[in-house]
Amino acid sequence: MSGAEFALLSLTVGIGTLLQVSIGFGLGMIAAPVFALVDPSLAPAVVLLLATGVTAAVVAREHRGADLRGCGWALVGRVPGVLAGALLVALLPARYLALLIGAVVLGGVVLSVAGFVPRERRSSVLLAGLASGLMGTATSIGGPPMAMVWQRLTGARLRATMSTFFLVGSLMSLAALAATGAVGAHSLRRGALLAPAALAGLLLSRPLGRHLDVRRTRAVAMAVSVAGATVLVVRQFV
Repeated sequence: MSGAEFALLSLTVGIGTLLQVSIGFGLGMIAAPVFALVDPSLAPAVVLLLATGVTAAVVAREHRGADLRGCGWALVGRVPGVLAGALLVALLPARYLALLIGAVVLGGVVLSVAGFVPRERRSSVLLAGLASGLMGTATSIGGPPMAMVWQRLTGARLRATMSTFFLVGSLMSLAALAATGAVGAHSLRRGALLAPAALAGLLLSRPLGRHLDVRRTRAVAMAVSVAGATVLVVRQFV
């Protein structure tokens, strides 16, 4: 990894973490395409390692507002999704995994812009958990399904519920990926190198988060995600 690549990844992680903590998503959708462009071996394992640390910090700060019952049903649904996602990582060549990452980002943005709001029923939460497990394990981007099913939640309750789900869910995904050999010493070293950038994003989220306009920030985050995903997809054909 060159110095320029490390600087780009660090900046991506710092901004993604700031958004993740402030508005409930951002790290996976922004970081995964960039990581796959710089070094395909970094996605999804390193992004999941960093996301686990970030969500743990949010849970420690705001765990009292979490919807634990909803998290429980979502995690039940996540189990088969995690197994399917780990299988995809083990079987798919790097090029197709990169295309999958791009497709997941673009699909998530389209659904968000379309304003699709499913009813928060047990069946929809289970299904969203399954989709999140598959997408999160295969691409490190498991946020869109849960953001849709929980979008009626707001503020600290949304952040706490999403973070509690993703903390446990990311650990499940990492365990499944480790069993397939997708998480090794290389992933751990890269994760450790980029951890200070995630910490910087966490520290900046408190003074800066209160000044962010949530709607505009979400729009910017989605625009950046679309740009990264588009470049990633185009690169696979040139």
